[in-house]
Amino acid sequence: MSDLKGRRALVTGAASGIGLAVAEELVARGAEVILSDIEGPALRGAQEQLAARAVAADLTGRDDVDRLALVAAECDILINNAGLQHVSPIEDFDPCMWDRLLAVMLTAPFLLMRAAMPKMYQRGWGRVVNVASVHGLVASPFKSAYVTAKHGILGLTKTAALEAATQCSAVTVNAICPSYVRTPLVEKQIRDQARVHGVPESEVVSRILLTQNAVKRLIEPSEVAKSVVYLCQEESWSVTGTALTMDAGWLAH
Repeated sequence: MSDLKGRRALVTGAASGIGLAVAEELVARGAEVILSDIEGPALRGAQEQLAARAVAADLTGRDDVDRLALVAAECDILINNAGLQHVSPIEDFDPCMWDRLLAVMLTAPFLLMRAAMPKMYQRGWGRVVNVASVHGLVASPFKSAYVTAKHGILGLTKTAALEAATQCSAVTVNAICPSYVRTPLVEKQIRDQARVHGVPESEVVSRILLTQNAVKRLIEPSEVAKSVVYLCQEESWSVTGTALTMDAGWLAH
């Protein structure tokens, strides 16, 4: 399939999990993909696997984000996917960790969109997809920074979509809101969830993570990737300013 042939895409958090799956799907659809993540073997491995350009960047640092913004300005597709998690009650939540989460998941996407969207208008076509979360729509305890960032990215998505529509009808901005996906981010928080909830690690997935899901399954990264790429297709021009949920029935309660 080559429906995105000739399009250039930037994917953040592309070294593993959802980001890598999205990059793989974009390459399969014919896009030229630029991978970004923190410097390390995972990013180099993804670069080799996909034979793609890679730009190492730490999204907590403004210099790195500004440098990546120059790359974003070259792109027709921007996938803001990079994220991290910290599980702690508010009274114990490290303010430095708060700053870090919001920098990566809210400020960096804003700055990359700020650089990319004017060039999309000039070229007459563009797609921005912000990988949010079901936690952009509802909250869970002990995740104050993550929930705040994801709620914020949905507000940014809607605002940007309305602005884009006045500039170029072929530029869309959307978010995707999956519940728990089988990624390193989810796997790493199992110990923290066990600690704050007082349950064995072996029971975290069934008793904590999937308790709100109607369908008790983790989502696969490849499944999220296909939904992300759907939003990038030509035929999806009418879908803008929306939060596409993949919540396994969470919000049906």
